[in-house]
This record gives sequence, C-alpha cells and structure tokens, in this order.
Amino acid sequence: MSKILKVASMAAMTVYSIVTLSLTDASAALASPLIADMIQPVPAQSSETTASSAEQAAVEADAAAAETASQQIDTQTVQPPLKAESLAQLVSMSDMPAEIDEETRCLAGAVYFESKGETLNGQLAVAKVVIARRDSGRFAGSLCGVVYQPSQFSFVRGGRMPAIPTASQDWKEAVAIAQIAMKDAWESPVEGALFFHARHVSPGWRMQRLAAVDNHVFYR
Repeated sequence: MSKILKVASMAAMTVYSIVTLSLTDASAALASPLIADMIQPVPAQSSETTASSAEQAAVEADAAAAETASQQIDTQTVQPPLKAESLAQLVSMSDMPAEIDEETRCLAGAVYFESKGETLNGQLAVAKVVIARRDSGRFAGSLCGVVYQPSQFSFVRGGRMPAIPTASQDWKEAVAIAQIAMKDAWESPVEGALFFHARHVSPGWRMQRLAAVDNHVFYR
C-alpha cells in the first residue's frame, strides 16, 4: 500500500512540474511581443542631417551677432545734430578737428581772408556763396575748385593761398563757420547768392540783390 502511495505522489509531482513549465513558457511567449512593441530603437541621425543643423545654427548665430553689432554702431556713432539758440553759441559748440580735410580747409581759408574780423553772420555769408557756387553747376564742382578758380578771389595769387596763422582765434572761428556752413546747420539771409562785393565799390551788376551783411553786398 505504501508503495502505491509513493508512486502516486511522484506522478502528481511530475504532472505539476510539467504544467508549471508550460505556463511559464506561455507567459514568456505572450510577453515577448509586448516588450518588443514597447522598446523601439531610436533612429540614428545621418551625418547630412547633423551637418545641416549645425550650419543652420551657425547662420542664426551670425545673424544675431550682426544685428547686435548694428545696434551698437547705431548707438555709438550716430550723434544728434547740434542745437543752439544763436550762431555764436553754435560756433562755441563746434570742436576744432585734429585733422582738417582739404575741402574744409579751402572753405575756411576763403572765410578767413574775405571776412576776417567781421561778425559771424558776415563770415557765414561768405561761406554760403562758396558752397552755392559749387552746387550751381556754373563754377567748379568742389569747394577748393571754386576758391582757386582764376580771377574769382583776390587773396589767391599764383594759384596759391597765403600762409595762415592756424593757432589764431580768427582761424579757429573760420574753421567753425566752414563746418557749420557745410552741414547747413544755420540759415543766412544770403542763401543762394553766387556773388558779392565790398560795400565801398559799386560795380553796377545787373543781378538780384539779396542782402548786405557787414562789409559785403550779396547777389544772385
């Protein structure tokens, strides 16, 4: 009887093991597709895609840098125009440049020799005539060309301008007036005048007389 029970027990254990193993295999088989669906490989980026992204980022960085530089230039170099209540105040606000360009030097020379000692308005009037001649198309196309044009200004002799004491206050004033006239920063009653002569002469010109300022009479 004991042998029969032992054999039956062993048979039962064998059946349990087979069933357990079968259930484990089935669970693994069912889980494998689910795990495969959940774990997807990350697609690798091609070298072309990576390079394109890097180039785009570089372009955007360059554009941002250029915009920033432009804003810095705008705020650092653009200066507001000088504002003054009088021509004398505007002259006092003008800085003497370390280097004077040739066109400014020619205009300031004409102001110096033609109107030195006159009021600022008188000096500005002379400068306005030189500039108007340059822009008229009837004279030379540059300020120096107008000043050195033969038989126009008596202070020019042999195609040369006399030496100027550049440390003098009269020269500094003439340079300031020249700069103001070139920037058209102050109006004059002789705007558009192309000719002038000293008050003490009467050439009998048949021209439109615009104004008399200090020692000169101005015409168009």
